[in-house]
Amino acid sequence: MALASAARAIQQRLNTDHSDQKGSWLPCPGCHGAARFRGRRQKTFSSVLGPLSLERAYYHCAHCDAGFCPRDEALGLSESTLTPAVTRMVGAVGSAVAFEEAGQLLAELADVHLDAKTIERVSEALGHAISADERLLVEPDASSASTLYLGMDGTGIPMRKRELEGRAGKQPNSSAKTREVKLCTVWSAEGHDDDGVPVRDAGSITYSAAIESAATLDTDETPSDFALRVQREADRRGFSSARRRVVLGDGAPWIWNIADDLFPGAIQIVDRFHVKQHLSDVAKAIWGADSDLGRQWAKDRHAELDDGKIDDILSALSCHAHDCEQARQCIDYIDRNRTRMDYLRFHRQGLCTSSGVVEAGCKVIVGARLKRAGMHWSLNGANAILALRCCRLSSRFEAFWKRRADKAA
Repeated sequence: MALASAARAIQQRLNTDHSDQKGSWLPCPGCHGAARFRGRRQKTFSSVLGPLSLERAYYHCAHCDAGFCPRDEALGLSESTLTPAVTRMVGAVGSAVAFEEAGQLLAELADVHLDAKTIERVSEALGHAISADERLLVEPDASSASTLYLGMDGTGIPMRKRELEGRAGKQPNSSAKTREVKLCTVWSAEGHDDDGVPVRDAGSITYSAAIESAATLDTDETPSDFALRVQREADRRGFSSARRRVVLGDGAPWIWNIADDLFPGAIQIVDRFHVKQHLSDVAKAIWGADSDLGRQWAKDRHAELDDGKIDDILSALSCHAHDCEQARQCIDYIDRNRTRMDYLRFHRQGLCTSSGVVEAGCKVIVGARLKRAGMHWSLNGANAILALRCCRLSSRFEAFWKRRADKAA
């Protein structure tokens, strides 16, 4: 009752205030021609207080055949029938849960009733606005950390059929069911646990992600779309000015290509647990999944890895390389990345050797929202929700809205 009364009071006050009529002519915001006053028009908006039916001065430009209402511009209502507060609510729930569920949450928690399609449309529009804002040069985040970590990874999400036409994949007929989201994350880990293992600093992690290519042609000097995204996130976090810069990844060549191009001199580390998983997979390929002998072989190789005995690992793998393709592949993997596997030295330097933060980011940013049962995404929709989700989980949502308000002022 109180909310309805407040809505009526605001509605009455605005409808009796005609100060938004600023004469018979106004400059058109689209073409800068002369727009003529054409009377007052009514429109209903959804607000946190309930529906607001507002009368506004309406101007029309004959040159570009466009109309506008100055009051809509002033109140942030020109592009939607939702008030900014409701739009923010939609962004919060639309980034967190499926659109149908988001509608239920809005109704239960705020008595705001919107259908799933409206929530989808508004969430995606907001995500695209955030994506455009992310491309702007902003001041680097303040950081007192002497060491900054940057991780990259990728994970597939289910896509609609039209987004997969002509794309090769892992299905029996070589078709694709997914496309890969590339994720960049930056964090600090100045503290250590009792064993001297670095501990991620609370609130230090930020994310940026999209379905983008990380590949460039050998003759192309232009960075890939994802490389540009990584550069923006690094600039935003002041990564290049940190005393120590560390790039972590699972060993995929595209990660190190980007690291070499963008961050020469940064320490490169292959995630230790990925290497151990490769060795465990070799053991299973040789002796079977349930073999005690295989488990012991893998355990011995893991210990050698922790002790920096890379040559011993390669020697053990070579004994099986003739008969086991996975052993041969693992030899190539370790040879290619052995300088990034100097875990004894990294441990003495107090550095993270695990990309768990990045893998958790793939689950938190991507999996928890975009890989739920029955979901199939368009490229446009997926990238919008990824931008929205990264913004919120990187604690940048408030800053985005402040910049948005400053532009409208």
